Amino acid sequence: MQAPPRSISVVVPVLDEVDSLDRLHEEIAAVCRERSYRLQLILVDDGSTDGSWEKISALATRDPRVIGVRFRRNFGKAAALEEGFSRADGEVIVMMDADLQDTPAELPKLLAKLDEGCDIVTGWKQTRHDPWHKRYPSKLFNSVISTLSGVRLHDHNCGFKCFRREVASDIDLYGERHRFIAVLGAAKGYRAAEVPVAHRARTTGNSKYGLGRIPKGLLDALTIPLVTRFRSRPQHWLGSAGLLSLLLGAGCMTTLAARWVLSRVVGAEPLHLHETASLYYAIVLVIVGAQFLAVGLIGELIVAVAAADRSAVSIRETTEDLLPATTARRGAA
Repeated sequence: MQAPPRSISVVVPVLDEVDSLDRLHEEIAAVCRERSYRLQLILVDDGSTDGSWEKISALATRDPRVIGVRFRRNFGKAAALEEGFSRADGEVIVMMDADLQDTPAELPKLLAKLDEGCDIVTGWKQTRHDPWHKRYPSKLFNSVISTLSGVRLHDHNCGFKCFRREVASDIDLYGERHRFIAVLGAAKGYRAAEVPVAHRARTTGNSKYGLGRIPKGLLDALTIPLVTRFRSRPQHWLGSAGLLSLLLGAGCMTTLAARWVLSRVVGAEPLHLHETASLYYAIVLVIVGAQFLAVGLIGELIVAVAAADRSAVSIRETTEDLLPATTARRGAA
């Protein structure tokens, strides 16, 4: 008995990419035709002003597999992806950019990796055709994220990813958290992997990311451990930093106090603490440590009192899934 065709939903955020959409549609359709994939192509217009929506509408008219969504203004890539994910009905969701730098022909490679037992597969652009001011900050970003999250990938920021549909329902995207899908998924227990993919030079449109993305990315990197490993126990993250600061400050003050007493006992020149810079460093460390502990306590109160939007756990299956439908209904009755 022949297996049913694999169903995939390709979600593409679009911002002023009118010149690339026809070719993007053709390449995705060609791959799905060759591999007998059942395609759903979701194009989310994130506030374009160049005629992208008219092009999306034309594609949807010609091809019923195309679904177009148009935002009233630019809400950001994460919002566009979240909207696309909510409309996806494929067993596998694929996300990619509209600028043609991602190569749709590489899609079977990502899906093959998914079949090896992974839940999230991200592309790894080993050879990037981008200017240096995008490549080197990206390397730093990936190194920091891998270190802080424990999810060791070469290219967290790659916009070409695929994952099982349940992953999308288990993670929240906002701000610029689309960069951290693998990390957010891994925090829920999903298995993440990567495969090398081809990367093409941009031939149409303009890059939507400038140098301003660097500080945003680094600030997000500091946030990720808190919202993944320490989401339900913020004091373990903030309190650890606070205790370290307090201990350093207390140790410094103890040392200064011992030196002051010793200077009186041995009859040496008295130590004037107010003239010692170390005293002020110690005071700052104690104050900062106390503030971290206080913020951590407030965070614990928020976690304890506020109702979470969704469960902090992710259930893979239950024993009820193993029972025949009639048995499950009888037990429920």
